[in-house]
Amino acid sequence: MKKVLVCKETSPAETRVAMIPDDIKKLSGMGYEFTVVKGAGEKSGFDDASYEAAGAKLVSDEKDALSDAEIVVRILKPDSASGMKEDTLHISYLDPFNEKELLADFAKSGIKAVSLEMIPRTTLAQKMDVQSSQTSLAGYVAVCNAAARLPKILPMMVTPAGTINPARVFVIGVGVAGLQAIATAKRLGARVDAFDTRPVVEEQVKSLGANFVKIDLGEMGQTAQGYAKELTPEQVAKQQEAQAKVCERSNIVITTAKVFGRKAPLLIKKDVLDRMMPGSIVVDMAVSTGGNVEGSDPNKEVITDNGVIIMPGDMLERQVPFDASKMLSGNISAFLTHFYNKEASELVVNMEDEIMKGCLITSGGQIIHERFKEG
Repeated sequence: MKKVLVCKETSPAETRVAMIPDDIKKLSGMGYEFTVVKGAGEKSGFDDASYEAAGAKLVSDEKDALSDAEIVVRILKPDSASGMKEDTLHISYLDPFNEKELLADFAKSGIKAVSLEMIPRTTLAQKMDVQSSQTSLAGYVAVCNAAARLPKILPMMVTPAGTINPARVFVIGVGVAGLQAIATAKRLGARVDAFDTRPVVEEQVKSLGANFVKIDLGEMGQTAQGYAKELTPEQVAKQQEAQAKVCERSNIVITTAKVFGRKAPLLIKKDVLDRMMPGSIVVDMAVSTGGNVEGSDPNKEVITDNGVIIMPGDMLERQVPFDASKMLSGNISAFLTHFYNKEASELVVNMEDEIMKGCLITSGGQIIHERFKEG
């Protein structure tokens, strides 16, 4: 496998491209052959000429190239496996917990389907971790969006007219997105508080100059994928009340709490929003998976009766598509490099490799991943 097709995203909302010219040039030097659908990189700042200069062949229509491709790379999951030949390696986000029909279609069509979000969060696979690269950018954008909407500046300022106190930012959930949000808010001069159900992240929070809010929830931990474990109803209630006190004094609250493959926990209810200051901003970065904030809407900004602004925080990395594409392309390039066999001069699907075991969902006409097998 060495013939790679880079698809153009069909969703109007998607601004990124799966691979950028610089990475295509590097991989072409290894032996890969690239075909890119015209216009694939337009929204992210990479024109067709740059892909041609990198050694890629351009095609007007994806359908014209699918039958010849051995590896298909895209960002968003396709509607079906239609057009791809048997044994094609398909690489994209797949949302495997919610796309049983698509997985079955891939299996039936004999496609080897790799789910980018299932790449193990290990040291070896760190360069391939699309979740980390993209949510890091989203954490940055969340703070920038909130700061632009807030009717107050973030840093402390001493002026002849008086002293302006720094804005207070509260970040709930200290994963990759949360850490970047903390770092960004601190760079902009805000006073930052942060909370996570995993006590182990306290040191990371303090290293960024923020205050870690301690809430005793009893026994906690994280999953093998590095996500926080789901809380019990009693733990959620205790967390909500303790967080409410911090929310009351915060100008910006950013929630990032997601449970992989499940509905996001509701952390900020209406009664908490009612206690917050008018003009305060809440950014719900889990809005697409059910939302951490009561009343948040994935498609629009919501303003509560007392003037609190709830901003949707879904796929914020799309607002910085040049860098988001660069990082995503770097992740996929690392994957293609890791599995490239120099002696065979092609990519080899090595099922003995822990990374491939973790993210290959279908192969040989069936769903092979243990988490998604039926029955």
